[in-house]
Amino acid sequence: MKIVKKTSELEVLVSLFKELGLKIGLVPTMGALHNGHASLVKKAVAENDVVIVSVFVNPTQFNNKNDLATYPRTVEADCALLESLGANIAFTPTVEQIYPYPDTRQFDFTPLDKVMEGPMRPGHFNGVAQVVSRLFDIAQPNKAYFGEKDYQQLAIIREMVRQFNYPIEIVGCPIIREADGMALSSRNTLLSAKERQIAVRISQTLAKSQSLLKEKSVKELQQWVIDEINKGGELEVEYYEIVNGTTLQPISSWNDCDNPVGCITVYCGKVRLIDNIQYKK
Repeated sequence: MKIVKKTSELEVLVSLFKELGLKIGLVPTMGALHNGHASLVKKAVAENDVVIVSVFVNPTQFNNKNDLATYPRTVEADCALLESLGANIAFTPTVEQIYPYPDTRQFDFTPLDKVMEGPMRPGHFNGVAQVVSRLFDIAQPNKAYFGEKDYQQLAIIREMVRQFNYPIEIVGCPIIREADGMALSSRNTLLSAKERQIAVRISQTLAKSQSLLKEKSVKELQQWVIDEINKGGELEVEYYEIVNGTTLQPISSWNDCDNPVGCITVYCGKVRLIDNIQYKK
C-alpha cells in the first residue's frame, strides 16, 4: 500500500489508473478507523481494481472548535489497518493540500439539510460537501462508499452527486455494531468505561421501538424513545425524528411513506453520539 500526502501526487496516480482502464473505489474517512470503516474498505476492495482511502479530519465541517480539537487521530494505526484490508492508497493530506485557498463555496441541499443535524450544526453539511467534492475531484472514483450510520449525510451526498452530475455511484453500507448493539463510531473511544455501558441504551431502545410500531402512533413512539433514553439522567437526547427515508422530512403517520427512518442524536457526558433505525412496517 502506498501512503500519499500530496494532492498532486494522487492526481498523477489517478490519471495513470484511468489510462489503464482501472475502476477506482474511494472510501472517505476522518480516520480513527474501526470495523465499520473496515466493512466499507472490504466492500470497495471486492468491487474495484484500485481502492483509495482518505484519512483527513476536515475542519470545515466542525462548528465546534473543541470537537475538532478532541476528534481522535490515529493515522499510523489507520494505515496499518488499511494495508491489512487490501487498500492500495492511503491519502493522508494536510489541510493545506485539500484547501490550498479558503473554500468559500456555499451548497444548498434543501430540504435535506434543513432538518435534524442541519439546524443543530450550522455549516456542517456545507463543510461535508466541500471536502467530499474535493475528494471526488482529486480521486475521480467510479464508486464511493459511505456508512448508513450517518444517514442524513449519505442522503445529502447522493443529492450533491445528482446536482453536479458526478459520474460516481454512491454505495451506502449498513451500520456495523458491537456485540451488544452499540453502533461503531470513532467517538466511542472518547467514552469512559462507565459511559460506554450507559450509551448502549441508545441502540437497545431503537431496536425495541421496532416491536412497538404497530401499537403506537409516530408521535407516541417518538416520545417513548426520548423518554426511555433520558430516564436516569445519564443520557440526554438532543433530537429524535422519525422521517421519510428519502426526503428526510418528519412524518406524522406510518402511512406517510414506505421507508420510515428514526434518526437520533444523544449526549453521553460531553460525547455526541448518533444512530438510526430503518423501520420495517
